[in-house]
Amino acid sequence: MAINIAIDGPAGAGKSTIAKKVSKELGFIYVDTGALYRTVGLNVLRQGKNTKSEEEVVPTLEGVNVSLRFIDGEQRVFLGDEDVSEAIRQNEVSMAASNVSAIPKVREFLFSLQRNIAAENNCIMDGRDIGTVVLPDAQIKIYLTASAEARAERRYKELIEKGQTVVFDEILKDIELRDYQDTHREIAPLKKADDAILVDTTNLDLEGSIEYMLKVIKERL
Repeated sequence: MAINIAIDGPAGAGKSTIAKKVSKELGFIYVDTGALYRTVGLNVLRQGKNTKSEEEVVPTLEGVNVSLRFIDGEQRVFLGDEDVSEAIRQNEVSMAASNVSAIPKVREFLFSLQRNIAAENNCIMDGRDIGTVVLPDAQIKIYLTASAEARAERRYKELIEKGQTVVFDEILKDIELRDYQDTHREIAPLKKADDAILVDTTNLDLEGSIEYMLKVIKERL
């Protein structure tokens, strides 16, 4: 039986970065479900559709192929035959992902893909509703969070290092808006599963967060 570790939490909490490092340490596959929603969002944007409109978004799912491929042990995200792993990390796509994830048909579209991967592999899967909806029977569930200010500061530094011109207050505002959308949507809102372990990284750097996460997981494996 595959071992599944579910990690949920708000945008910018470091889920992807931490889960990627931890999965490598454990020899597990890392599944970034947020990347799947970002890819759907990117596809909607490219078609010039409104990412908040169910009527406009649902038709874009017809015939579209979103997939994860593991190349040299690293997850890459594909839209059809195009590797969009970098393209989906734009700020505009982040908000699009939040918008389309509130649409039931989008969640249905990606649900079986996520579950099939988990059934066939020891994996760490992160997202917004992994422990509550996608993998409710995961052996280990973690709710990873940090203050909105800490998350905004990390994102700000990351974008500055990439040479982008950004304003901290705007990033903070985007994060707070996304938190509200994710926790208040009708379908599978972001929340801590009753049996999830709370991990708050507000006062931890990246290495400290990774060490703490590994400690929590190894104690329960």
